[in-house]
Amino acid sequence: MTQHTRPIYLDYQSTTPVDPRVMDRMLPFFTEAFGNPHSTSHAFGWEARDAVEAARAEVAEMIHAEPREIIFTSGATESNNMAVKGVGRFFAELPQKAKRHMVIPVTEHKCVLESAKALKEIGVEVTWLPVAADGIVDPLAVKAAIRDDTALVSVMLVNNEIGVIQPLAEIGAICREYGVYLHTDAAQAAGKTDIDVVAMNIDLLSLSAHKMYGPMGIGALYVRRKPRVRLTPLFDGGGQERTLRSGTVPAPLAVGFGAAAKLVSDETTADHTRIRDFRDRLLKGLQQRVSDTYVNGSIDQRIYGNINIGFAGTDSEALMDALKDQVAISSGSACTSASVEPSYVLRAIGLSDTEAHASVRMCIGRMTTADEVDIAIEAISRAVAQIREQSLSQSERKLG
Repeated sequence: MTQHTRPIYLDYQSTTPVDPRVMDRMLPFFTEAFGNPHSTSHAFGWEARDAVEAARAEVAEMIHAEPREIIFTSGATESNNMAVKGVGRFFAELPQKAKRHMVIPVTEHKCVLESAKALKEIGVEVTWLPVAADGIVDPLAVKAAIRDDTALVSVMLVNNEIGVIQPLAEIGAICREYGVYLHTDAAQAAGKTDIDVVAMNIDLLSLSAHKMYGPMGIGALYVRRKPRVRLTPLFDGGGQERTLRSGTVPAPLAVGFGAAAKLVSDETTADHTRIRDFRDRLLKGLQQRVSDTYVNGSIDQRIYGNINIGFAGTDSEALMDALKDQVAISSGSACTSASVEPSYVLRAIGLSDTEAHASVRMCIGRMTTADEVDIAIEAISRAVAQIREQSLSQSERKLG
């Protein structure tokens, strides 16, 4: 087996390394082709503009959209805020027939939940949808929750903690039938499952480059043009990005985003096969070596790289601490990993606080090797056994 000087990385849903091929595309735009893409009076600006537009087309192709429907942002958090708050404010400001209602599952990313809650000050109501024990949203529950004044349904395509894939095409058909916008946070879906905004009737879609082997600091919001989606911009400025997102587009980051999207379009099938095999190898190895384990969320409707697994009789914080020099895993979303509260996603699918605290998230990625999987199995198995033994000893001492 290969010797590792750094911990094995199994947290690809938190972020991904920049693919070397992506870095190669980006580098010239930091040094040689450094122009501002909004400078229209000279060749430096034109060069950067053309590169940004080429990247826009590559991102659009990945989700079967038109290039002019892609709005570059700083990442999925901004995109989600733009979609939820932008739609909410637009409809709330209409003088007649104001739509002030949204439908959102309780397992959405924090930035979607908090964006919707922030709209309460302008009179927007939210129906919070529960999910089944497997983490899946029932399309019929979405249909039942839609009202005459519903402006938006927001359902993330792939959950950031348990990796389940939502039935978005069914939900999209329902939203289109009732004339309601459908937004999806697809940050965890790009490169991991097929995305077709036309076939799935998606009106707004959020992306983040660093979840798909691109650079941190850039994302996108897909905004459908036909039928046209209307939303109010979050902030004012020079009117870049079709007036929806003012500010200079960072050309190097946009180029990297486009390059990462191109790799997704070209290599998804090969990636999926390899990652699925490694994920199954990791899960099987852990189940064979560690008793009393449970997988959180649907194992069938799930991206190939994700395992959210609980080890009864352990604590996720203790397990991560025991593995800190060996394997990098997480207890859930990187955005809430500092919290000692049990995951709201795991509680929503019916886990007790104890079961949620005993659960960790692992994710296989493009750079994961077979050796790393095998080393991780052994390290995690040993750490769980040690934690359980320590816990048992402490219990015996208390009883003694």
